[in-house]
Order: sequence, then structure tokens, then C-alpha cells
Amino acid sequence: MPDKSRWFLKPSAQVSPFELAMMMLSLISVVVILIMTFVPVDPETHKLLFYIDTGICFIFMSYFLIGLFQAENKLTYIKSHWVDFVASIPAIEALRFARLFQILRVLRLIRMSSSLIGPLLKQRRQATIASLLVSMVTIITIASVMMLLVESGVEGANIQTAENAIWWAIVTISTVGYGDFYPVTTVGHVIGGVVIVCGVSFFGVISGYMASLFVAPDEQESLENQSKVIKSELDLVLERMEANQQQMLTEIADLKQKLVQQQRGE
Repeated sequence: MPDKSRWFLKPSAQVSPFELAMMMLSLISVVVILIMTFVPVDPETHKLLFYIDTGICFIFMSYFLIGLFQAENKLTYIKSHWVDFVASIPAIEALRFARLFQILRVLRLIRMSSSLIGPLLKQRRQATIASLLVSMVTIITIASVMMLLVESGVEGANIQTAENAIWWAIVTISTVGYGDFYPVTTVGHVIGGVVIVCGVSFFGVISGYMASLFVAPDEQESLENQSKVIKSELDLVLERMEANQQQMLTEIADLKQKLVQQQRGE
């Protein structure tokens, strides 16, 4: 029987937010691949889905390389994560289904973890970044595909190609609003409004996160100063206690000596 453990990571006590994010992106990618393979779509929609999947592959490859760079044992990391590398190779559809093993691996880790919410709460910054990454990819994917389907073929519409749809989704969610591509249908306006609201919310969270990065060192420095003050006060208290103890020992010794002298005098 083949060793199934080589397909998965070794059991761990907790699942990181980025592992969950990669699982969610794998799910999105698998759905995209299934649509490209089994659903008859027009060439521009097929090209758009291909671009989206290639972008997800870039995220997978970046995550793999970052993990490889941070790993102490590079060879062990490659042996346990080679499926991640294979699944991050774009343009080869047979290899893309290796992402199913990514999903199964993370599900196995979730099942073997005693608690999932606790580790996520302890890693709030990672959880925030991971959730923003998944949300952005999801909204760009859904919005660009829906906008292309809604606007394509409509008289006066300027979003007619995959490149136009992706560029519109990125510009809109970033709230830049160049105005070079815009929806002309009612449904397109609704989609655009939702994307704008999501973009404002996302970048508000990112701004708060960046602000916390600058505030955190000050808080850490304040905690360090407080700990130094408490330590110095404890040292003073200990010194006083030692001095009092030494004084008490001296007084006890004097009392013993006086008692001995009185006993001899009697």
C-alpha cells in the first residue's frame, strides 16, 4: 500500500490562517477549472477564467517560495509541500487538479486540530491579511466574470474582452476609478456598486492594519518600560527585605549573646 502521508503535511496542533486561505483559493481555482473544462463558454469568458486561474497560481507559487525561504530544512519542506509546487504551475490543466490534494490536506489538519477558532484569534494579523486576500480574489473573480457576461454584446458597452473586465474589477475594487471602462447596463451598475462598497471596506481595514503596525512598536516599548520599572521596584523591595533580614539576624545574634552572658553571670 502506498504511503499516503507523503501527500499531506504532518499533523500539527493548529492550522494557520494562510493555510485556510490557500484552501479557499484552491476551492475557487477548482471551480474555475471545472467551468473551463465542462461548461461551454465563449472565448473571452474562457480567457478571463484562464487569467484568474493564472493569478491564483502566482499566489500559490509565492506562498510556496516564502515557506521554502523560511523553512530550516529545505529538503524536508519540499518533500512535504511538493504538491503545492505542482499545483501552482499554470497552463497545464492536468496538474491543476493537484489542488484537490491541497484542500484534502488542510481539511485533514482541521479535523486533527483540537481548536480552530483559538489559533485564528491568536494570529489576528495573519487572519486579517489572509481573509482580505481570499475576499479580494473572490470578488475580482465573480465581479469580472459577471460584468463580462452582462456587458458583452450590449450596444454602447466598452467592457467586451477579458482584459477589460479584469482591469475594470481591479480599478473599481481599489476605488481608483479611472473611468476608461464602466458598465452601461442596470445589472452592471449594481455589480459595480457592490464592488465599490467592498473596495472601500477592504482598504479601510488595510489602513487600520497599517496604522497598527506603526502603533504596535510604541505599545511594545511602553510595555518594556513598564516591565523595567516594575523590575527595578522589585529589586529595591528585595534589597530592603535582605537588609531587614540581615538586621534581624544581627539583633537575634546580639540577643543570644546577651542571654549567654546573663546565664554565665548567674
